[in-house]
Amino acid sequence: MDAMGSVEWFGFAASVVVAYSLMLKDMLKLRIWNLIGALMFAIYGGLIDAMPVLVLNAFIVVADIYYIVKITQESRTQNVRLSQE
Repeated sequence: MDAMGSVEWFGFAASVVVAYSLMLKDMLKLRIWNLIGALMFAIYGGLIDAMPVLVLNAFIVVADIYYIVKITQESRTQNVRLSQE
């Protein structure tokens, strides 16, 4: 298998990860899997020298990290409130 074939398969794998993430009901799991897929797509964009793909997916990675932190903090706050009742 040549290098371009490997890169294309990496892009297909990224597509599968993103598609899987969008089928999840749990928002935290969705964000984590989406982050993995977006990171893969950002790498893929770099490998094929496609800056729009790289930049968009880098933004998605940052957005996913932001929401993962937010969801985690909200969950911890809610657990603290429940334990105080």
